[in-house]
Amino acid sequence: MDVAEQIAAVFTAAGPRPELAARLSVFEPLIGSWDLVVHNHAEDGSVRTVDGEWHFGWALDGRALADVWISPARASRTGGVDGEWGMSLRFYDEKIDAFRSTWLGPGNGWVIPFRGKPTEDGFEIEADTDGVRRRWIFSELTATSFSWRAEETLPDEDPFVRQRFEATRALSG
Repeated sequence: MDVAEQIAAVFTAAGPRPELAARLSVFEPLIGSWDLVVHNHAEDGSVRTVDGEWHFGWALDGRALADVWISPARASRTGGVDGEWGMSLRFYDEKIDAFRSTWLGPGNGWVIPFRGKPTEDGFEIEADTDGVRRRWIFSELTATSFSWRAEETLPDEDPFVRQRFEATRALSG
């Protein structure tokens, strides 16, 4: 087994730990691979749309959900096109009765710690970093699709939608 296979074997898990299954069930519909339409909103009102992919799976002995987000999608990266690869790790923290989630975006140098909770049709996570309140909302979560949006709020301003994703279940992983 090479190093990549060894890391994958100890990082990934077949499912959530039985004692955590009820708490982590909010994430169950996300498990698998998703094709994305990514809408990037600029302050001037313009919107740039690209594709992407998002992969979710159980990790760390079933104690967490890990995901890898890629945009543009790998299949679209021709002619030197670059983009972002990022990862989140999400878990339930009994001490605060909330989910913790940390986004790692090495292309932009981002490390954002969030706290979250289930909602009626998904879940949302929030963070305050560098004077910006961030809300990332997973909604309309079904077996075949979901919506996602990133809101940013500066002090004394209204929320601004930075990104929106339309996710559909990928036919192949």
